[in-house]
Amino acid sequence: MSFVGGKLKLKGADPLKGGVKKKKKKKAESTETNAAGEDEIKASIEGYKLAPPKEGTDMRTEAEKKYEAAMTKREAERIKKQASKTHRERVNEFNQYLTNLSEHHDIPKVGPG
Repeated sequence: MSFVGGKLKLKGADPLKGGVKKKKKKKAESTETNAAGEDEIKASIEGYKLAPPKEGTDMRTEAEKKYEAAMTKREAERIKKQASKTHRERVNEFNQYLTNLSEHHDIPKVGPG
């Protein structure tokens, strides 16, 4: 066996030309923390500071509250409906559903042959 060692080369590529240089990412964490610290300093210098919201305060809009209530009500109805049936009734209902379905083998062929 004879083969040439070394890295693979692309056909037609200039051998002296370098590859694609990747740009290094700047550290975003330090700038974010500095920006937050600067905002705090500016707020204390200007003489105002917003109080953090209380733990029990609900910050949702009216639409969000209505949506959450409707979802809770729907889920409660679904659970109540499932709890009213026994396992045997659910199995029988599922079997009835399966018997009503047509299998893909039952569909007659269309066209010649």
